[in-house]
Amino acid sequence: MKNSRQNAPSLAGRVRGRTATFRRFSRGGYAIFASLHREVRIGVLTVGMLASVNIPKAQALQVSTHPDTEDSADEKELAEVSVAGTMAPLTALQSARIVGVITRQEIESSAAQSVNDLLKLAVGVDVRQRGGFGIQTDISIDGGTFDQITLLLNGVNISSPHTGHLAADFPVSLSDIERIEVLEGAASRVYGASAFGGAINIVTKRPTSNLSREGGETSGEGGKNHLFSVDAGVHGGSYLTLGGDARVALSARPSSPSLTGGVWGGSLSATYQRSDGATTNSDFQRGQAYLSGGYDAESFRIDLQAGYSQKAYGANTFYSAAYPNQYERNRRFFVSLGAETKGRVRVRPEVYWNRLLDNFELIRDTPTGENFHRSDVHGARVSADLRWAAGRTALGAEVREEGIYSTALGLPLNNPTTHKVPGEDLFYAKHDNRTNFSINAEHNILLPRFTASIGVLANYNTRFDSRLRFYPGVDLAYTPATHWRLFASYNKGFRLPTFTDLYYKSPTHEGNQGMSAEESHSVQLGATYRTEAVDATVKAFYHRGTNMIDWVMYTADDVFHSANFDLDNMGVQAQATVRFAPLFGKADSYLQRLSVGYTYLHQQRRDDTEIYKSNYAMEYLRHKLVATLDHRIVSHLSASWCVRWQDRMGDYILYEDGRSTGQLVSYSPYATLDLKLRWTDRHYEVWVEGTNLTNHTYYDLGNIPQPGIVVLAGARVRF
Repeated sequence: MKNSRQNAPSLAGRVRGRTATFRRFSRGGYAIFASLHREVRIGVLTVGMLASVNIPKAQALQVSTHPDTEDSADEKELAEVSVAGTMAPLTALQSARIVGVITRQEIESSAAQSVNDLLKLAVGVDVRQRGGFGIQTDISIDGGTFDQITLLLNGVNISSPHTGHLAADFPVSLSDIERIEVLEGAASRVYGASAFGGAINIVTKRPTSNLSREGGETSGEGGKNHLFSVDAGVHGGSYLTLGGDARVALSARPSSPSLTGGVWGGSLSATYQRSDGATTNSDFQRGQAYLSGGYDAESFRIDLQAGYSQKAYGANTFYSAAYPNQYERNRRFFVSLGAETKGRVRVRPEVYWNRLLDNFELIRDTPTGENFHRSDVHGARVSADLRWAAGRTALGAEVREEGIYSTALGLPLNNPTTHKVPGEDLFYAKHDNRTNFSINAEHNILLPRFTASIGVLANYNTRFDSRLRFYPGVDLAYTPATHWRLFASYNKGFRLPTFTDLYYKSPTHEGNQGMSAEESHSVQLGATYRTEAVDATVKAFYHRGTNMIDWVMYTADDVFHSANFDLDNMGVQAQATVRFAPLFGKADSYLQRLSVGYTYLHQQRRDDTEIYKSNYAMEYLRHKLVATLDHRIVSHLSASWCVRWQDRMGDYILYEDGRSTGQLVSYSPYATLDLKLRWTDRHYEVWVEGTNLTNHTYYDLGNIPQPGIVVLAGARVRF
């Protein structure tokens, strides 16, 4: 393969126009895309050629899972698809950080019923469940805790200041999702508070992307001025699990001359699922609705999204095995509105609101230990970036107001009869709030073989002190040869205590209002190797944590206290994916894709305080191995296998009949085997899946055995 500068594509069309068109496309590493800084259309582009482009982990184009003819592939566009990790929207070709991506194809082939289930496929992510089906899940990255990551929906922060236990209630269905991006390591300079250990970004499908935005030149696919699609499915199986979902999407080109060149689009989805539960006190009902809409024009774009989710579930040993019959009800509302200009200078204003209503029962169907909470997050952010000769420079500012009204969390209200609990004959008695002011700046140097991203966040919080805190970071990437890319980064992160860390009090837990904010110094080194058939990544990391927050017991007869201490996480990770079609030179290869990933972690405390039991921070996965194999069986029938092996450090206190035995039990390593069979056609799909086919008993959290074999079956239609 020749050097990209010696084997660049030939250029045809109007050089001075906004869009350059290529009639031929080489396999050279960067070619000239990284330096053009403009939208590029590819005249002749095959899937195999795209797979050979040297990009770090994320793919620059989402390719349909249905077979395409060469003629239809010719119409695909190589658009600027940005990935998480920087303020400026750098493409995957330009990114200076390794960003893991769960693609649409992996989502469809996996035996997953929720976003939380999907994240088990990410080798650096720890998913701990109380019961199955992703109902109550704690998600962490690289040995951190569930409170130390930022959760994003199309780049909008939806994390909860109440508690990270409830942060993963995503209001989207799997049919809404285009891809999931996982950014490992501190990212506070980009995403602010809570991006202590990384960020997870859910990217949904864009209903406006199916129609061309080139005004009178084309009218979309097949000359149409509008497109309408329906995607619906039903499923059922073990433990009287039943569910269904539907999604409708519409995109249209307006006929008004004043709006020529733009595309309107919108989608609406709804999901419902119920189950008797696979373990004791794990029955549930949940529903979700998600609305996405926007207008995409040549010079600007407008985006609107709104979501609602609710669920009620048996929360087996949620906070303590001393009370196995706990119960939880949640309702969540989310809305965001943003706009974005296009061109050399890009400006994006954005506002958002997120409300979480929570009802917790310590003993199910009784008022004993019952709490009600309402947390609200209001935010406004504006960012701008400039493309110029020295690279790409970005500036941003955000104000984020976080507050809670509660019967248990916060400071006593002067007038406790002013804020009524919705649907209940009582009032919130406590309240607290805080405001985050953040300003961040970043500069990106983009050269043919080298990318550098340098930035800093300045943060001020009204709740903790009057000091302006700075969180810098630098990411570097270098391409020494075709297919290879080397990475190095340093980032400083921080995380504010949740309202639960500060105020929660129960017979088994005691919060601490004097908690300090967590801080970390995160260093990563890595390399990627990518060809048409092989995609491999190896990396090492070291996270030095100060004032780490955890719930700990100091003696065997103590309660759990929220406390600060110093703790370091370090580890190595390797993963590789083989695509057999280009490897064998056969588009209809029996074997389709094999992926294997492994992570090893180690922790080290840097203080002398004696701790009897850690509830979260020191119960980390020392080993995690994930292997998936996709293959065709016959005709339209395919199979996807997934093996996970995990070995967790730490101990849990053994309870029997709701009483502590005082005995510490170490977690045992375990392996699970999942299988999904799919018969797919253009307009329908029938599937059956089984999880934990070996029926192995294992624990993600102490005293809560995870489900044995679970079998579900379903069907989908698409028009």
